[in-house]
Amino acid sequence: MSQTLQVSTLLLVPMAPLVGAVLAGIFGTKLGGNLLGRRAVHSITILGVFIAFVVSAMTLSSVASDGAHLNENLYTWMVVGDLQMQVGFLIDSLTSMMMCVVTFVSLMVHIYTIGYMQEDEGYNRFFSYISLFTFSMLMLVMSNNLLQLFFGWEAVGLVSYLLIGFWFTRPTAIFANMKAFLVNRVGDFGFILGIGLIAAFTDSLSYSEIFEKIHTLTNLSLPGTSWSLVTVICICLFIGAMGKSAQFPLHVWLPDSMEGPTPISALIHAATMVTAGIFMVARMSPLFESSDTALSFVMIIGSITALFMGFLGIIQNDIKRVVAYSTLSQLGYMTVALGTSAYSVAVFHLLTHAFFKALLFLGAGSVIMGMHHNQDIRWMGGVRKYMPITWITSLIGSLALIGTPFFSGFYSKDSIIEAVAESHLYGSGFAYFAVLAGVFVTAFYSFRMYFLVFHGDERYDQNPEAHHSHDHDHADHHDHSAHSPHESPWVVTLPLILLAIPSLALGYLTISPMLFGDFFKDSIVVNSMLHPSMKELAEAFEGPFEMAVHAFTSLPFGLALLGVVLSYYMYMINPALPTAIKRIANPVYVILDNKYFMDWFNENVIARATRGLGTGLWRVGDQAIIDGFIVNGAWKLVGRGAAVIRRFQSGFLFHYALSMIFGLFLLMSWFLWLNV
Repeated sequence: MSQTLQVSTLLLVPMAPLVGAVLAGIFGTKLGGNLLGRRAVHSITILGVFIAFVVSAMTLSSVASDGAHLNENLYTWMVVGDLQMQVGFLIDSLTSMMMCVVTFVSLMVHIYTIGYMQEDEGYNRFFSYISLFTFSMLMLVMSNNLLQLFFGWEAVGLVSYLLIGFWFTRPTAIFANMKAFLVNRVGDFGFILGIGLIAAFTDSLSYSEIFEKIHTLTNLSLPGTSWSLVTVICICLFIGAMGKSAQFPLHVWLPDSMEGPTPISALIHAATMVTAGIFMVARMSPLFESSDTALSFVMIIGSITALFMGFLGIIQNDIKRVVAYSTLSQLGYMTVALGTSAYSVAVFHLLTHAFFKALLFLGAGSVIMGMHHNQDIRWMGGVRKYMPITWITSLIGSLALIGTPFFSGFYSKDSIIEAVAESHLYGSGFAYFAVLAGVFVTAFYSFRMYFLVFHGDERYDQNPEAHHSHDHDHADHHDHSAHSPHESPWVVTLPLILLAIPSLALGYLTISPMLFGDFFKDSIVVNSMLHPSMKELAEAFEGPFEMAVHAFTSLPFGLALLGVVLSYYMYMINPALPTAIKRIANPVYVILDNKYFMDWFNENVIARATRGLGTGLWRVGDQAIIDGFIVNGAWKLVGRGAAVIRRFQSGFLFHYALSMIFGLFLLMSWFLWLNV
């Protein structure tokens, strides 16, 4: 253990947000008598997250410069046979990077919330929730074992349920948070099966001990089958990631999470819940490297998500939902990278995506504020001249998202495309097509939103639902008679500026050490002989500047440029064209508008089937077998037996004498029969 990392200091990282959440949640609400006012609540919670960020930044500095490392158990919670269930920290390059991402984005969201939620009655409760969310994610990424990982995993799911349904009086919010909770339970069922198999065959939940026994696991089959045990474990673990990181077909909860306030949309989509699955697979890279089948499965699921979720972004008119579908698509890109064994590239895209996606969500929220709660991009336009800071920062976020050379998103996204091109695993051909086509699709829907919001004619006076709030994130304290947009206050624009800086420069500064240096040497394991994608990328890399310059002549840049130009033509020059295309290709539009009928299928097929199965299990299993046969049958059998036996307890001596003589006669007859 390095002396530069102290457990007592590291405890501040998760505990400071937790203390802020507890104080705000108890003393800032009716539960504790509203002892703390709004200013005190946001000051306490922001201070807690700020402390966590400072310690995280110091930890990352020690890890990157001095090679500091810590793997220590804090205490033992339970011992079951040879299985020890412990709580502890593993601090390495992967963990320290995630700690900084989570705390910085959370800090920006906390500051932003002061302006965005200022008129909401649940102001203090919201700050408590987002601080608790931050604590949960930090416990997840800092864990050194699967038990603590699972605790953080379930905790972020629980708090996301509370946040998505923050306005619990709205039926749509209640439906959305229940949907997120149930869909994640499906993924978590696979996840707990994977953890159970690991515990059963390794007698450990500790990462280091599990990885030491991988060679033994690779030689085993799942009992009763010919399936590779490692493959089954990896697929089960990844099913958990499919739920948390919203991969097809467990993606359906993520767009509906927009029912929550915009700040939490940024936190969920950028740095916390949806990145948990990506982090988990990268952390378990030694296991996944032992199964090409599992890697191909991961790659194919990711490529489907990257392409087909991007298509859905094209037809969205709600500004938040456009950004939400871009999150789904970019999570697909990260998952494809995981499937090619380019774990460091996936985590690198997680890093860059966290900043520009948080920027885009918070920028969308700023637009909603400036547009008096209008979220429909069809009734915006010309916002650029009224909201210059929101405009320029949103433009930076959009350019980073589509992979513009020199912007942060370019370095990670282009590296994913190149890694897929170098992969030779089954499914890599389809994955390469998906990530290339996704470049065009992403550029098209991103700049469709950008042009409709910030350029063109001002259309906010034409909104047929004017003065009706689409987003009830906070009470509208502005004069609705003033139709012109307005720039947001500094507590909203400051986070936008601070997020725009890494969206511009982070990729250029970090690609060399993160992908082609030794930054992840102790955290991520890759078998370069079997999976040479990263090795071949390293051989072709000449530097971040050269990479960006060369990209101007590459196919991905041409596709991105085509998407931008086409969106400009269709929505700025010839706005009648989209309507004509919609009319001609109406069947395709209907499929996209109904989100591939996945919700319909889940509600009318899966839900009804499971409801029928549940009813059958209740009537046959519970009522007939358990209650009817076992419980009721047992007392009926005892009662009837007792009714017969008590007839022999008459109290008359001659009855007992007769019974003894009759019994003796039966015994003598039995012995005589045996001796014949």
